Amino acid sequence: MEFEQLVQEHYQGLYRFALSLTQREADAADLTQQTFLRWATRGFQLRDRNKAKTWLFTTLYREFLNGHRRSVRYPQVDLADAESELPSVQARTTEDVDSQSALDALSQLDDTFRAPLSLFYLQQHSYQEISEILDVPIGTVMSRLSRGKAQLRQKLSQVKTENEQVPTSANVNVIPFEPARTRRHG
Repeated sequence: MEFEQLVQEHYQGLYRFALSLTQREADAADLTQQTFLRWATRGFQLRDRNKAKTWLFTTLYREFLNGHRRSVRYPQVDLADAESELPSVQARTTEDVDSQSALDALSQLDDTFRAPLSLFYLQQHSYQEISEILDVPIGTVMSRLSRGKAQLRQKLSQVKTENEQVPTSANVNVIPFEPARTRRHG
């Protein structure tokens, strides 16, 4: 069955089903498109093409459930509403460490610690995904993240200390230069 033909035959039904689940048009459209994306990437695995409709509806429902579980587990909250729950950050912390310094310090760590830190903080992988990627137990991932963060903090504090010792324009007293006034004869 051609992909375009499949979309033409089943889009409306899938969309209506998604709308009944999500109660929002935008979410229903996203869910329907996600379902067809799954078909495009995995539909070839279906042996009996006569069951494509069932496969599509089942996939849409599973996608909905996964998204619903994710939204319950990680609810979206407006920043203004959650401001009181956020940890306080000292103003100097954000000024003292810039992203390039953090990446430089990360690059100085041993691969054992750099890989899990990069996967977790830069690629947003879960502990389980990192465990699978690195082929190590999840406890090892957690341990390496903890020890890696400690080493990274140490490297960043060294960079901060070095930066404080180097005079900057804010630390140097500048005496303004004023040229001597000359008298004009006129």
